[in-house]
Amino acid sequence: MFKRIFLIGILLLLPLMGYAQVVPPPAPPPPPPGLPIDGVVQMLFLVGIVYGSKKIIRDSSS
Repeated sequence: MFKRIFLIGILLLLPLMGYAQVVPPPAPPPPPPGLPIDGVVQMLFLVGIVYGSKKIIRDSSS
């Protein structure tokens, strides 16, 4: 019984020990100055307003 518990313990610890030795990747460089991080947000907002307006107009005319 002791051999089985010992073997299970080793089999569970080996992958964890291997994963603990992985080096994280280096940090990416910062974006260039003046470049908007969320440049698409304004376009999505505009598309949403146009879509919502068309839907309201279409539903109110029925």
